[in-house]
Amino acid sequence: MLTSKLPNVGVTIFTVMSKLANDTGAINLSQGFPDFDVSEELRELVAKYMALGHNQYAPMQGVPSLRQRIAEKTKELYGVSYDPETEITVTCGATEAIFSAITCAVNSGDEVILFEPAYDAYAPDVLLAGGVPVYVRLKYPDYHVEWNEVKDAITKKTKLLILNSPHNPSGAILSADDMKALIELVIDTNIVIISDEVYEHVVFDGHRHESMTRYPELASRSFVISSFGKTYHTTGWTMGYCLAPKQLSVEFQRIHQYVTFAANTPIQLAYAEFMEKKEKYLALPDFYQGKRDLFLSLIKDSRFIPLPCLGTYFQMLSYADITDEKDVDFAKRLTTKYKVASIPPSVFYINGDDHKVLRFCFAKKDETLIQAAEKLCRI
Repeated sequence: MLTSKLPNVGVTIFTVMSKLANDTGAINLSQGFPDFDVSEELRELVAKYMALGHNQYAPMQGVPSLRQRIAEKTKELYGVSYDPETEITVTCGATEAIFSAITCAVNSGDEVILFEPAYDAYAPDVLLAGGVPVYVRLKYPDYHVEWNEVKDAITKKTKLLILNSPHNPSGAILSADDMKALIELVIDTNIVIISDEVYEHVVFDGHRHESMTRYPELASRSFVISSFGKTYHTTGWTMGYCLAPKQLSVEFQRIHQYVTFAANTPIQLAYAEFMEKKEKYLALPDFYQGKRDLFLSLIKDSRFIPLPCLGTYFQMLSYADITDEKDVDFAKRLTTKYKVASIPPSVFYINGDDHKVLRFCFAKKDETLIQAAEKLCRI
């Protein structure tokens, strides 16, 4: 019989809540995927490259034309050059990129600082690599970083910090002041950073995405991870990429080549051509801010209280005026009785911290949001 390497890890909350939504016929605002379709043009590009015979392995690092487009976009948006030959790796989703980055960076006994509520893939990957998760809580209700607490958490064993901005599940973003504080914290250390930036194009209210790539002191020690799925509404295609300086990319690719070797070839070629249409990703902030604002306007007469959402396509809502139930219990009752599925954020804390809030995904058709809001307003 096997001895589990993750004995305390069960099925993810995303699987649990999506299954419950399907079983009960609820509107699924839990798992973070759109219910509107992919661009017809992008689908046709994939079919074109399949028909042209591009159906075998891509280069391990990714199709050259796609890596070139990524380098061009990064230079244009953030003012920094990454060599597409040696510093960009296309991966089978951001989750694979996170796994590969953690695996190559962490050795047995290394401490890794995670910020709670933390996306649930981080800690299991750290444990599988033999690392020790060290948790720092983001401050409720705006989920800001208290950098003095981060400083106190750093020891001689600290190898890695994992940051996520825009942040899932809270919708918070890092500011320029946060980046300055981070630089001061790591500048005289050997600490490596993994920066999960999959929602880089989903930032609202005129704010700027503070990518690690903007700051040479941080970029030089960072694996910066993004996602085509979040940018092009193609989460089922599971493709992302990792930017890292050459010395980090070499180690990253040592792991990546034995996890998946290479990502889907025709989809890579389709993305490479589609990325020439810059308006497709430059329009995302306005597109998703419209979704956020619509959802908030539709629930303004409900008993839910919205928390600040400056990025991602998730809205946190306090239900403290409705019930004292634990968030997991209320999320399940909301799904089965009121037919709207959400995510309880307590599952993203090691000790199950419960602030009586739920996370709702607004990457949905307007009619879906209208129907969901009608149900929420009846509670």
